[in-house]
Amino acid sequence: MAVPGARFRGSLRAGPLTPGFRGPTIRRIMRVLSGIQPSGQLHVGNFFGAVRQFLKLQEEGHECFYFLANYHALTSIQDAARLAELTRHLATGYLALGIDPDRSVFFCQSDVPQVTELCWMLNCVCPVSLMEKAHSYKDKIARGLAASMGLFDYPVLQAADILIYDSNLVPVGQDQKQHVEMTRDLAIKFNRAYGAEVLVVPEPYILSAVAVVPGIDGQKMSKSYNNTIEIFLTPKQTKKRVAQIVTDSTPLEDAKDPEACNVFALLRLFADDAEIEELAGKYRAGGYGYGHAKGRLTELINEAFAPARERHEQLLKDPDYVRDVLRDGGRKAREVAEATMARVRDAAGIVTHR
Repeated sequence: MAVPGARFRGSLRAGPLTPGFRGPTIRRIMRVLSGIQPSGQLHVGNFFGAVRQFLKLQEEGHECFYFLANYHALTSIQDAARLAELTRHLATGYLALGIDPDRSVFFCQSDVPQVTELCWMLNCVCPVSLMEKAHSYKDKIARGLAASMGLFDYPVLQAADILIYDSNLVPVGQDQKQHVEMTRDLAIKFNRAYGAEVLVVPEPYILSAVAVVPGIDGQKMSKSYNNTIEIFLTPKQTKKRVAQIVTDSTPLEDAKDPEACNVFALLRLFADDAEIEELAGKYRAGGYGYGHAKGRLTELINEAFAPARERHEQLLKDPDYVRDVLRDGGRKAREVAEATMARVRDAAGIVTHR
């Protein structure tokens, strides 16, 4: 089935989700790489924490490589049917939200076998002490994940993902900067070991404009905390989930502090500046309850994601299109990866007979 290039090209970039959003500006065209792990349903935190920035970079005309990190997901999911289903969900969701296969290379990590080959070769120059410093490994062990070699070696596979596409920039939040620094260390170590500038040394693209999105319990919105508001819910399901946002017991008639309210923090992400100012005034004046605020938040979420939800429903009815997009993206990604690996093998003296 041919990939219909003009289909599903809309996005939320110009919609109400991005009032005043600019983000860091890059002055020249760069190659950008980011992976998304299929470990759960897409939620509001995913959009404001990553997808919005991905769409901006795509719109600016950069060479964007966005992939579904299903090998990485194996560190926490050992259920074949669930992983396959979550990978399909993520692919469909990102296309619905505006990732455009005509402007970005969108693919599955597992469709580029060269990345695991590079991971091994990076392992051979990687000090164990470097992996022992990984904050994310320590954090995940503290949260009860099994201390597997996959989890321990996660940063090296991540480095291979970045380096194999000659990436210049890697969009990350401040908390993920260490992984890019490790990638830089490994690229430099490999280049020094073999006496040539074989691998491009990337730079972190710190998403300073990333909003901290609270979950329904007030903690950072995360699948790990089961506190998310998922994007592709029905309007009724969204209303039910928003109703579960934790608030204090201030009576309806009393004044409230908008800056201490989880609902208001989410309203800031969806409403424009004028409405935020108006809502803050209502909070402080009294007579405006948390139920009113939750009702308005529900309306805003449903309005903002309505176009993406409609596209999502269309895509669910056309799974062949999604598969074709990933197949074509995988082909493009493999071409770049194989060119990198040819340099790497040659530098390391790895002889192949093909």
